[in-house]
Amino acid sequence: MRTKSVGKKKINVVTLGCSKNVYDSEVLMSQLKANGKEVVHEDKGDIVVINTCGFIDNAKEESINTILDYVEAKNRGEVEKVFVTGCLSERYKPDLIREIPDVDQYFGTRDLPILLKHLGADYKHELVGERLTTTPKHYAYLKISEGCDRPCSFCAIPLMRGGHVSTPIEKLVVEAQKLAKKGTKELILIAQDLTYYGLDIYKKRALGDLLKELVKVEGIEWIRLHYAFPSGFPEDVLDIIREETKVCNYIDIPLQHINSELLKSMKRGTTQEKTDALLAKFREKVPDMAIRTTLIVGYPGETEEIFRELKDWVRAQKFDRLGCFTYSHEENTGAYLLEDDIPQEIKEARVEEIMEIQSQISWEKNQEKIGKVYRCIFDRKEGNYFIGRTEYDSPDVDNTVLVSAENTYISIGEFANVKITSAEEFDLYGELIIQ
Repeated sequence: MRTKSVGKKKINVVTLGCSKNVYDSEVLMSQLKANGKEVVHEDKGDIVVINTCGFIDNAKEESINTILDYVEAKNRGEVEKVFVTGCLSERYKPDLIREIPDVDQYFGTRDLPILLKHLGADYKHELVGERLTTTPKHYAYLKISEGCDRPCSFCAIPLMRGGHVSTPIEKLVVEAQKLAKKGTKELILIAQDLTYYGLDIYKKRALGDLLKELVKVEGIEWIRLHYAFPSGFPEDVLDIIREETKVCNYIDIPLQHINSELLKSMKRGTTQEKTDALLAKFREKVPDMAIRTTLIVGYPGETEEIFRELKDWVRAQKFDRLGCFTYSHEENTGAYLLEDDIPQEIKEARVEEIMEIQSQISWEKNQEKIGKVYRCIFDRKEGNYFIGRTEYDSPDVDNTVLVSAENTYISIGEFANVKITSAEEFDLYGELIIQ
């Protein structure tokens, strides 16, 4: 009877956290739709499935608050059932059951078939590669592997996602072809570690081989690389970025820090010298490439002197894009054995200092773009502007290109050439070049 009643209900999938969670929610929604379920994303529904993040303190807090909000809605009779899945549930399931017992069921990151059963659906193996995308139809995330084998001392991802498992190239090509047929023009390759791709199944780093196959997919015009680990980076990928017009001159490579002693404590498998050499190689082989990185400040033992070293390095490297986070003391990680010796207010002040430096760098780089013409893809219209991006910018995290909508029309999801007329720290303004 329960299965029958579930089939009549609208299922609302709520996604928290990173792009990998977005991907997982899309797979879940595709399975539900194929089972004849009515499914929505972050809308009103009778049954709620919350796909949580448990990476750092802020993400955990957001996930817990979202769960509590929907439990309250359930208690008010506004929703019938609340299910929780994803990283927070994988990592803290016993604690969550004890502290928030009104949730109907908790599931881990590998429990999709079991979750589907509770929703009155069957896991359909023939749907592998099918997704009900939640992003604008012209771009989509392509998760090329799951989990991570790296030993980074600050990171709890292996606890939540398990070890590294690459998806075979042929399956990813089929998935890309299906996305292209639905109108996807830009693929954003994601993984916990793109660098490691292929080692488990091909016994070699195969990111380059994957890119060579993906560029053959008709309809795909941009391929973007996110989350490449610096240690062991396959240099043949740089040649492909330079030579293949479909592969964006862009890479997201989280470096976390530059002090060699801290990198050793973080178990990053690299040093300042090796990191600088890798960045120099990037710029030598692909001079036009935008490099995005993320940093952690406030890691145990980060003295004022070490932090000054980090600031000086950021000024010297002049990254095109940069994000910065405070260190989060995570249970069961290697760094949890260390003393979390830097007060939160100092951590947050250090983030502000780094981002102030980066803001000035970004402003200077953007001024250099004035007068130049860039091919842009347009994601949306907001107010009086069409909002687009160059190949050097990923959605939601990087710079945008704004074109006035007063006397111009641009189709959303289409490419257009734009001449930059003015620039701020993180936004470019331009006018459409009519061809």
